[in-house]
Amino acid sequence: MTIDKKSRIPAYVQLMEYIISQIKSESLHEGDKLPSERELCDIFDISRATVRQAIHELEKEGYVYIKKGIGSFVEDRRLNQEMSGLYSYTQSMKNLGKTISTQLVDFARIPCSPRLALKMDCPEGTEIYRFTRVRYADNEPMLIVTTHLPCSRFPELNSESLISGSLYTLMEECYHVEFTNASETLQSVSAKKEEAKLLDIEEHAPCMMINRRTFENEKMIEYAVGIARGDKFKYNVELR
Repeated sequence: MTIDKKSRIPAYVQLMEYIISQIKSESLHEGDKLPSERELCDIFDISRATVRQAIHELEKEGYVYIKKGIGSFVEDRRLNQEMSGLYSYTQSMKNLGKTISTQLVDFARIPCSPRLALKMDCPEGTEIYRFTRVRYADNEPMLIVTTHLPCSRFPELNSESLISGSLYTLMEECYHVEFTNASETLQSVSAKKEEAKLLDIEEHAPCMMINRRTFENEKMIEYAVGIARGDKFKYNVELR
């Protein structure tokens, strides 16, 4: 590939497009080190200022990360989470060829507090399950989910059943749930100390908080709060 210096497309953009094409074609893999600034200058016969501009733009767009004094590296690709229809994390990751595993952090049967009763649209004191899971993809922690379910709808639910696969598959196959709809709100947050520890990231690292309410025939059967790593997920929303 050569840089066309007579083109109306700036030289730094041409270099960006070339590096992006190498990443997308997997000629460059996650964690690969890019040639040094001097090497890129020599390869493409362009100035160091042009190379630096291309690299910094690639960093802003999430294609590379820079280690000062060491060089530029291909960033881990973010996982595309399609937010159309009632999606399942387990199925989404399997569709991407990822191996899924789950760590159950806690599991309890508790009376619904006044605040939680409002969120779940049920009487105060209603008995609910509350459990927190860390979801992994290829042995890397990706997402923390705290889920609340009414005990009356899911009798005899136990902790062992929550680490073997998809919660939604369990709900459908064992409890014959017929999902009708769900609603979600997303909010950018920073990782708290305990969340950072579970996700193996720095405290205050950017994350996405996902609040989900799931319904069966207009009755809420799930209230869940997820904390997703900001460096691993990209959410695609289909508008109609």
